[in-house]
Amino acid sequence: MLHWFKSLVNNFKKEPLSEGSSSYLEENSNMWLFVGLGNPSDKYKNNRHNIGFMVIDAIADGSYKSKFQGQVSETRLADQKVILLKPQTYMNESGKSVQTAAKFYKIEADKIMVFHDELDINAGDVRVKQGGGNAGHNGLKSIQSHLGTADFWRVRIGIGRPPHDGDVSNYVLDDFSKAEQKWVGQLIEIMGDKADIIISDSPKEYEKIVKGN
Repeated sequence: MLHWFKSLVNNFKKEPLSEGSSSYLEENSNMWLFVGLGNPSDKYKNNRHNIGFMVIDAIADGSYKSKFQGQVSETRLADQKVILLKPQTYMNESGKSVQTAAKFYKIEADKIMVFHDELDINAGDVRVKQGGGNAGHNGLKSIQSHLGTADFWRVRIGIGRPPHDGDVSNYVLDDFSKAEQKWVGQLIEIMGDKADIIISDSPKEYEKIVKGN
């Protein structure tokens, strides 16, 4: 009888924790949420506005699942669990997906890293900062509104402005040109390969290393 009871206890201990349980959330309270901004569907796949999606794809080491109104994957960086999220709500409603995922995993704003295109930075440059304004970026506006704070991290990926004061809306929703595709591919590969630095060392160190390559 004693042997049977010990076996039952051991089997119970080996049972994996289910997502949403209090023990699961406590065990994963130090995780990060990496969010790439973009628009869903192949129509927008290669748009300048979708460079956030591209970086998340470069970091992901597994398949995605449909959750939280987005595409979700999981990985480990610097021995920390990282949830990778590509909101499928379209850019202007990105905050809905981010808020739902952050609430489920109980991730605070200072552990949320948002990768997005930035018009006011030279093409190919990268800047990392926490908090601040949104520079008219509708994805950031939506996240700030739904989280109720601007204190999340932003990885700002420069795409430059359209030439000759061209239309911004058309510019961000256009595909990267053939001339741009070379630096875009190289930059995304580096950002994916070095993603562990952003949490193992510091976001600012990540900026320096990415810019130095």
